[in-house]
Amino acid sequence: MERPAENSKPKFPHWYSPETGICSSLHSSRTLPDDPFLDAVSFIFSRKHDGVTAFIDSSSGSSISYLKLIPLVKSVASGLHNEGIRQGDVVLLLLPNSIFFPLVFLGVLYLGAVVSTMYPLCSAQEIKKRIVDCKARIAFTVSENFTKLQSLGIPFIGVPENGNLNVKTDGFETFNMLLNDFTDLALRPVIRQQDTAAIMYSSGTTGASKGVVITHGNFISMVELFVRFEASQYQYPSAKNVYLAVLPMFHIYGLSLFVMGLLSLGSSIVVMRKFGIEETVKVIDEYKITHFPVVPPILTALTRKAKDVCGNSLKTLKQVSCGAAPLSGKAIEHFLESFPDVDLIQGYGMTESTAVGTRGFNTKTFRKHSSLGLLAPNTEAKIMDCVTGSFLPPGRLGELYIRGSGVMKGYFNDVKATALAIDREGWLHTGDICYVDNDGYFYIVDRSKEIIKCKGFQIAPADLEAVLSSHPEIFDVAVTAAADEEYDEIPVAFVVKRHESKLTEEEVIDYVTKQVAPYKKVRKVVFTTSIPRSAAGKILRRELRNSLTSRL
Repeated sequence: MERPAENSKPKFPHWYSPETGICSSLHSSRTLPDDPFLDAVSFIFSRKHDGVTAFIDSSSGSSISYLKLIPLVKSVASGLHNEGIRQGDVVLLLLPNSIFFPLVFLGVLYLGAVVSTMYPLCSAQEIKKRIVDCKARIAFTVSENFTKLQSLGIPFIGVPENGNLNVKTDGFETFNMLLNDFTDLALRPVIRQQDTAAIMYSSGTTGASKGVVITHGNFISMVELFVRFEASQYQYPSAKNVYLAVLPMFHIYGLSLFVMGLLSLGSSIVVMRKFGIEETVKVIDEYKITHFPVVPPILTALTRKAKDVCGNSLKTLKQVSCGAAPLSGKAIEHFLESFPDVDLIQGYGMTESTAVGTRGFNTKTFRKHSSLGLLAPNTEAKIMDCVTGSFLPPGRLGELYIRGSGVMKGYFNDVKATALAIDREGWLHTGDICYVDNDGYFYIVDRSKEIIKCKGFQIAPADLEAVLSSHPEIFDVAVTAAADEEYDEIPVAFVVKRHESKLTEEEVIDYVTKQVAPYKKVRKVVFTTSIPRSAAGKILRRELRNSLTSRL
């Protein structure tokens, strides 16, 4: 028998191990602090930079300088301590974007307490569920939620939205005192990297929303491996960059950048409360925005608007980075036509990985706009066959596993869900279907998980199904996603009515709208005679999605 030729074995790139299936980062490792008694806030502010202005309110022009930032954070921590909040207590943030959001968030962490963030327009029912689940002691919120929180019996502190540091309005007196105290904690608790810093809620790979336990060490890794590393790849000084914060700060994407990471670089952050394309263009030009992190619907809106603006508009943009969901080839093509001189990159991260995952990087000669970029430093990945559970080589499609210091501690009070998400070897099972090419660039193709992504927000079908199932005229229900040009995806409810019910689509939509945050509302209802399920009783959402092609 002839011996096979030496070169008959498949050749794999140096960053891939055919023995273990592990993909290593092409980037050099970054040194992470080994001091176990280091909190995320101290780590951020230990970094020297030349930044002058930290935050600017886009509507009023009110600002917070880097010189005042640390005293204000310490003042919030001290004030909370005076309000009876102690290390390990959970503080709920029901806040939209504002220049005060980072002060509150970092102040809570500096005290050693734990933050849990929520969409500010959540219903009273959703807020109550969160308070009970994470045992929140106090909340920071805006005036729209005062009545809701009073009815729920939780103490709260009102936070103004106009960026005024000298608030005199009724309902905001306590917050005003917090900011004007400027005192540090007399005796600060010992905080360790392994201590819980935040409980961020995510839909995980399946099912209802779960509390993602993120430690101070996770946040330190995020700052170093995501934000600071990316900045090191570019020649221009970070302190000269001006970022536009439209992405919600209560979401891990916006939080990682605007509330934490960029502060270690000295960049300026212009804060908008909510996105509107006309106002966004105005703010980009007025404040000379250089960097604009977005989600796909915002990028699409910006591209369309580019055709209408005058020649001197939007000229300061250096980079637009997109995350939360992959961009379509058409969206990329149109953006590059409209902004040929702007660096477009995509990235990938999860709440469960503290936003650490992959990040795009383009040079003059090498560009892969459609990819989600290369693995972050100090991070490993595997592509796993969804059927056999065996690892796959580059070029093959499978579920993405990630391992690294950004991976969460686990799901809050849910050992079973944690075990399903993180295996014994520390691999986070992302639920995302992807492949990696021979250059080490990752591409998300589909999701095995059931999350609906609407304008960058995550919606768990199980959450909406629980609401719909409580309707007395609904016998059975399933919720899935439908593609939408404006929203990326929208929730669609398949409803089986009880016998003789005359329930209408409008009534179903209204029923859900009254009980959930605005972004979660069902936007289409399909009445059907049955819900497809597997032998084990699991909803076959793929069949529902396939049927939408002919229905919508």
